[in-house]
Amino acid sequence: MKLVYSPQYEVDVGRHVFNTAKYRLVIENLLASGAFTEDDIAAPEPASDDDIRLVHTPEYVDKLKTGTLSPDELALLEIGFSPALARAAWLWAGGSILAGRLAAREGACFHNGGGWHHAFPDHGEGFCVINDHAVAIRRLIAEGVIASAIIVDCDVHQANGTAVVFAADKNVMTFSIHQESNYPYVKPPSDLDVGLPDETGDEIYLARLEANLIRALDGWRPDLMFYVAGADTYKDDQLGGLNLTIDGMKQRDQVVCHAARHNGIPVAVVLAGGYASRVEDVATIHSNTAIVMKDMLG
Repeated sequence: MKLVYSPQYEVDVGRHVFNTAKYRLVIENLLASGAFTEDDIAAPEPASDDDIRLVHTPEYVDKLKTGTLSPDELALLEIGFSPALARAAWLWAGGSILAGRLAAREGACFHNGGGWHHAFPDHGEGFCVINDHAVAIRRLIAEGVIASAIIVDCDVHQANGTAVVFAADKNVMTFSIHQESNYPYVKPPSDLDVGLPDETGDEIYLARLEANLIRALDGWRPDLMFYVAGADTYKDDQLGGLNLTIDGMKQRDQVVCHAARHNGIPVAVVLAGGYASRVEDVATIHSNTAIVMKDMLG
């Protein structure tokens, strides 16, 4: 199983809860574990502007490329915008395209990046500039690599941007399991939303996830699953309010991978959020996802 990654994912965003060092730490963990080698790393190319415009409006793409976002648009992003962040956003989208293509061909791929599900067609929100996995799905459908997809989003925050992108698309199912009272406070409907109470722990979370995955896949076999494996459902996350343990999150990964394997669906993972005060904990959670995927699918 390949690991899609670029050192350029580590962007200086100043003093911020989003610590981009996690990407480097995940690779270091996975290489040190012996589960992966340098030969397993696949370097992405940036998505093209035409790829980005499969999801985002030409006006928004132009603003990103010229650095001319309005003050209101910058405030919605909640992260310092810079040319380096824009380059990373294009590269994350290219990484998700590559991960989706590799997963469709080989059964599974781990993208050590991406998952920016709060990006809408005409603006970004909540640290998310480009909706990379939406771009990937649109590109792979346009190429005929796949005809249908499901997005299984397990980030602690509801996937509002993704829900809007695919609201009228019958070939893409959006599934979000998240903390109901958390950001975003306006939640456009996904095809299947599972809103959980504050402090939900491992046992209830895993039961709700498994039952609703069965429901989502009942009678339908999409060509590809994008698994948005947010690390912010962890009990010590600074922006989360659920109560999952690190072992519970490994079990979460196993539930998703089992559903994919049982139904014969290739899986591409993207990372999304993770904001524990110890970035090492975030890296451990993401690393566990890659190892679970390789053990079960790779």
